[in-house]
Amino acid sequence: MATDRGNIIFRYIIITLLIVFICCAILYKVGRTAFIDREHWQRKADSLKIENITILPERGNILAEDGRLMASTVPQYYLYIDFKADGLKRDTLMKYITPLSKALSEKLGDRTPAGYEAHLLKGYRSKSRQYPVYRKRVSYTDLKEIKQFPLFRMGPNKSGFYTKQMVRRIKPFGSLASRTIGDIYGEYEKGGKNGIELAYDSLLRGTPGRGTKQKIRGRWVNMTNIEPINGANIRTTIDIKIQDITEKALVEKLSEIEAESGTAIVMEVATGEIKAITNIGRMPDGTYAETRNHAVADEVEPGSTFKTVSMMVALDAGIIQPDDTVDVGNGIFMYAGSRMTDHNAHRGGYHRISAAQTIWYSSNIGIAKIILKGFEKRPQDFVDRLYAMGLNTPVNLNIPGEGRPKIKHPIKDKNRWSKTTLPWMTFGYEIQIPPIYTLMFYNAIANGGKMIKPIFVKEISKDGVIIETKKTETINPQICTPKTLVQIQQMLTDVVQKGTAGPVKSDYVKIAGKTGTAQIAQGAAGYRGNGKQHRVSFCGYFPADGTPRYTCMVLVSNPHKGYPSGGSMSGAVVRSIAEQIYAQGLYPSVVVQHPDTLHPLIPYIKNGNFQKLTFACDLLKIQYEDYAKECSWVETANHSNKIILNGIKTPEESIPSVKGMGARDAIYLLEKAGLHVTISGKGKVVEQSIPAGARLIKGQRITLTLK
Repeated sequence: MATDRGNIIFRYIIITLLIVFICCAILYKVGRTAFIDREHWQRKADSLKIENITILPERGNILAEDGRLMASTVPQYYLYIDFKADGLKRDTLMKYITPLSKALSEKLGDRTPAGYEAHLLKGYRSKSRQYPVYRKRVSYTDLKEIKQFPLFRMGPNKSGFYTKQMVRRIKPFGSLASRTIGDIYGEYEKGGKNGIELAYDSLLRGTPGRGTKQKIRGRWVNMTNIEPINGANIRTTIDIKIQDITEKALVEKLSEIEAESGTAIVMEVATGEIKAITNIGRMPDGTYAETRNHAVADEVEPGSTFKTVSMMVALDAGIIQPDDTVDVGNGIFMYAGSRMTDHNAHRGGYHRISAAQTIWYSSNIGIAKIILKGFEKRPQDFVDRLYAMGLNTPVNLNIPGEGRPKIKHPIKDKNRWSKTTLPWMTFGYEIQIPPIYTLMFYNAIANGGKMIKPIFVKEISKDGVIIETKKTETINPQICTPKTLVQIQQMLTDVVQKGTAGPVKSDYVKIAGKTGTAQIAQGAAGYRGNGKQHRVSFCGYFPADGTPRYTCMVLVSNPHKGYPSGGSMSGAVVRSIAEQIYAQGLYPSVVVQHPDTLHPLIPYIKNGNFQKLTFACDLLKIQYEDYAKECSWVETANHSNKIILNGIKTPEESIPSVKGMGARDAIYLLEKAGLHVTISGKGKVVEQSIPAGARLIKGQRITLTLK
């Protein structure tokens, strides 16, 4: 027993000494690491950690009035390989390079499998740490698939594969209100480039966070120290339906008359909210696309639309009454050595007409003589009245690059004032006003004389909470006396019913407004350099026989086909916009139509999307028979008291048939197939330039004729 006890004590001592030795060794190692080798290990740790990395926030969205996205940020990725990665071995690369190259070729399509193999081998030989796999960016969905390719699925340490995230601003509705929405720069630091993106950049961009990148077990891990704060969302006043109507109506007219550019704006009378704004210019290839924001930025001579302003001043000052007459002679008037003409001078002029008719017929001489009668000796009184209306006061629209009104004053701008300035000013020359200011004035006429500021943004929200709501701002509570306002409103109605705006007259909705035609000055060459160029316009409101809901202005620059006319060109676009808004029920109809229950008729229904057609039929209680056989697109035929739906089948890689469809369905189907679409006319598609069933080549341009 004593021997066993002695052995136990001996072993206990040995174990105790061993533990003490190990502890001493650990303490020695800790001490050496902490004090002697501290700098070495600190450098080693620092090489595995990158601090103070910027974590970008998500840029806020820009929304339409109904909350639909008009501009949003999506991540995209550049693909790289680090050929010096610790775990990437030559044998591993050679084993997987052939199937990897084949997968990349099939997915990305910019190189053949052999081309990708040669490309990757070139990178391996270069020992590059940032070798680009693909020249373009890929989406997150594509990246998830690519990460599962041979070699790449082994992870970044063994494959060397890594990405760099970038952001791209997308506009789901394409060109709709594109210039007003604006663009951003590629770099976060630069932010918004123009439009609302720039005006509200500080709110949209958010606040960056901070993080650390640490290498753990051969893999870099991102750790967030300070969370980024995402940007706020901006909800605009833009109505997608009205915007779509406005843009299509303008493009159709510009294409017809081969104009250089055009601008159209729709404003809600009571609130000042801009429901649609489009700025279209002709591209070198003859197509039309969104260009500079002419509606807000251009400082242009308004032409004859300004005659309404001059007449308002004359009526308010008691110089004339609507039934008083003025002699405009044979359409030619000499004043201070300069020649003034009316548009019908070649037909002998209007001779003696009423003051109201000077507006109906847009007589330059008539309005000039009226204003000269009251203000020739004191032109400053006329200009002071313009200033009192608010026409010369800059309005902060919060759109970068916005223009300012420029109305000369005979005393303040004495060096630029001449004897002819006053009479020419009365019909819109020698002054400069952005189109949106002209719209603002006409909106005041529709709004009972109250001039309000045009607004583009309804509210600003963050994380679902509204942080600011934009309210209507009054510029001038009453631009003229109530009596004058009624007289002006009647004149603008008569312009359409009896005067120069005959083409604006509609059978469906009553429109009031004024035409305008102005020659475009061409620098030092004046108004006659390289032939005359014109800017034609129409500004008005509707419905004019009730409470006006919308004010609309359309301005067209330098048409190449047809006689320049504010009525038949710009006015026709306003009529089209007003009628389509009326047809879509975007404001209450004036006449209540009761359904005919005795003689029900089956309406003509265009070919199109199966789900939308059947939804409409169910809603309108129209009977139909479904022979579509699960096709997404169908042809329609009226049969007795029901609609027959037959499926449209299009072989893969073939041009689909869109005859009988409306423009929206036809464009959607063709663009989804990868084609570029141009349309002409309105109604349903009666002809397509590439026949159905022809071989599909993505990127082809196809022209549709609608009637």
